[in-house]
Amino acid sequence: MGIIYSICIRFYGLLIFIASFFNEKAQKRYQGQKQTITYLKKNIDHKYQYIWFHAASLGEFEQGRPIIEKIKTLYPEYKILLTFFSPSGYEVRKNYKYADLICYLPLDTIFGSFQFVRIARPTIAIFIKYEFWPMFLLQCKTRKIPCYVVSAHFRTKQLFFQPHGFLYRKILHLFTHLFVQDKESKHLLENIGIKNVTVSGDTRFDRVYEIMQNNNKLPIIETFINNEKNIIAGSSWSKDEDILIRYAQEKGVKIILAPHEIHENHIKEIENKWNNKQTILRYSQATAESISKAQCLIIDNIGLLSSIYQYGTIAYIGGGFGVGIHNTLEAATYGIPVVWGPNYQNFREAKELISVGGGFSINNYDELERIFNQQLQNNQKAGNAAKSYVDKNVGATNIIVSNIFKHKIK
Repeated sequence: MGIIYSICIRFYGLLIFIASFFNEKAQKRYQGQKQTITYLKKNIDHKYQYIWFHAASLGEFEQGRPIIEKIKTLYPEYKILLTFFSPSGYEVRKNYKYADLICYLPLDTIFGSFQFVRIARPTIAIFIKYEFWPMFLLQCKTRKIPCYVVSAHFRTKQLFFQPHGFLYRKILHLFTHLFVQDKESKHLLENIGIKNVTVSGDTRFDRVYEIMQNNNKLPIIETFINNEKNIIAGSSWSKDEDILIRYAQEKGVKIILAPHEIHENHIKEIENKWNNKQTILRYSQATAESISKAQCLIIDNIGLLSSIYQYGTIAYIGGGFGVGIHNTLEAATYGIPVVWGPNYQNFREAKELISVGGGFSINNYDELERIFNQQLQNNQKAGNAAKSYVDKNVGATNIIVSNIFKHKIK
């Protein structure tokens, strides 16, 4: 596995290098990974002990965030080193105030992982959800650095649990402990001999609950909603927007669209789909006068969506007509029904929201129309079920942090 993996990871690095000439995201990743070792040499201070968190992207960071902030509160003597694999995480959170050092993770080569771990010298390493980098884990194991994966969710179809996946199963044995979201994950791991497992739950519940408790008011959104029934669509894609815009225009319902991609071309695409140009408005261009006339508000910046849901009658979560849905919990915590497209089978919280009556999956416009009509008329039962589901699942952060620090790091 080692030789084949090394060849594959180097080939992947070559592809990123080639793509960097044509793709801005690839360029940012390539340049960022190139600069990591220099950045660490210049900025790390070994008078302190560092806890290293690694998140693939922004979504995984949000899962790790409650743990980072809890550790900073309880154990302020430790510094935080935060790494990202994707520019979509790094570019948004490169100034995150609770991390002392923030950089890209180098490619998982033998030499790259050796350099990184030798210079960073973390006291502990925490990987979030699906991050299984064998060379980095081996380096940590060699240096006796405890490694944890948190909020992990395992499924039967993953390679670890296939007859031909025995080499990949070795990666899981490199973790000191695995904190998983559910009993099914623990059962799957135990069946392949992984016993150092705790069912802690999903830290995303803690994160969305915390945001809801902070209750950040948004005056522009309040003015737009004006106490009217509405739809909040988060992380939408083109196929989602087609049916959402059709419904809003046919029914005359106010809608807030927070698209997953906020580049100019996509914003213009949304505007072109809306018939009455006088009633569609970008958040960045909103004024007291223009907002009062708008029926569709496009959120063309990052960071507001999780607080916008507090004003919703119904939430729609995008991605279900593509590779998979985005975060349903950000909306559910505010006690509103949550709706999404057909591709949700790999998302435990979506299936559980459906089972408790707080979530709904649709396959086409007719189903969306039926559910929206019902929930706009009365959203209380489904909304209460959604909120109750979130409230019952809060607490993963405390379980993880208390277990990690049970034997206090020297």
